Amino acid sequence: MKILHTSDWHLGRSFHGTGMLDSQRIFIDNLEKTVREEGVDVVLITGDVYDRALPGVDVVALFDDALDRLTVAGAHVVVSSGNHDSATRLGFGGRILARGGVHLRTRIEDIGTPVVRTLGAGAELAIYGVPYLEPRVVAEILQAQASTHTAVTTAALDRVRADIAQRASERRVVSIVMAHTFAAGGAGSDSERDLAIGGLGSVPLSLFDGFDYAALGHLHGRQKLSDSVRYSGSPLAYSFSEVNQTKGAWLIEATENGIGMVRAIEWPAPRDLAVLRGPLEDLLIREDLRSAQNAYCHITLTDRERPARAMERLRTRFPDTLVLAFAPEGGEREDARTYSQRMAEARDDADICSGFLHHVRGRAASAGEEALIRSTVDSALSLAHER
Repeated sequence: MKILHTSDWHLGRSFHGTGMLDSQRIFIDNLEKTVREEGVDVVLITGDVYDRALPGVDVVALFDDALDRLTVAGAHVVVSSGNHDSATRLGFGGRILARGGVHLRTRIEDIGTPVVRTLGAGAELAIYGVPYLEPRVVAEILQAQASTHTAVTTAALDRVRADIAQRASERRVVSIVMAHTFAAGGAGSDSERDLAIGGLGSVPLSLFDGFDYAALGHLHGRQKLSDSVRYSGSPLAYSFSEVNQTKGAWLIEATENGIGMVRAIEWPAPRDLAVLRGPLEDLLIREDLRSAQNAYCHITLTDRERPARAMERLRTRFPDTLVLAFAPEGGEREDARTYSQRMAEARDDADICSGFLHHVRGRAASAGEEALIRSTVDSALSLAHER
């Protein structure tokens, strides 16, 4: 039996103000193609289906379309909720959807109730979906020892282990547990929402010992923490910190003897990302940056002073520049004084205005700008004296 481990779809998310629904539709196309070509029996979505608790109508319609296409392609779908989802809304109609092959795991009461599929030789595959657990909300319900991520996850997985033990008394059980959490040892990126301050949101990797496979969600980089514990990562890049990540999923094969093959599935990015750095004039002429001309760009300019019309000029070559930063390097600036020092040394009101312009813009006023500032200040003073 083939299982496709995905997570963190974040439907409805934007990328630095640019809508991503078209890119997400392309991802759904690639996902359906993989399910059909590989003969996938079960698709796992380990949390953060949506980017917001209240997704837009068009976003919900995209997810509805995805579920229809996957089930028509012959796959069952198991969905657990993440920290971006509204568990109640995502879980609506779960019992009805299960009859059509879509199994929602968003409620604490369902943690110990697996989605069961039959394997050969009398064995069964049991898939347990653990929704995102907010410690302060669920600790008492789960009778956890403390209101921490480790404690509530431990209590939840104890329910899973108890059900596995009961089933294993009658037949061979191959177990998969889905959890939306930050397991110690995983590498994060800028696009994930912290689960807790100061790293307290992480849980020990040892919590997943004994399961045949742990399908984790939350971190956006596909990664292997152990042979049996993996993050699939997000199917698309949601921050420039993910520029070097290859997006896709894990394809898992389960037999009556356990988990056999685990293989990476890769999906092409609808739009490339480029992170560029250097002086403005160099970036505008470098031949090795041709591929970035059609990419979403994050550009850091290293000129000693901020160039005039920097974004406008960059977009003549890199039209999809979404982020522009400045990090001067390569020697001392012509005027290395601090803002306070410039203000203390100002000769008059026009000097103060020029100094403020230099401070907020990172570039001294030109001769023409100085003349305009002085003319404006003189006119304002003249009007004040007339009154």
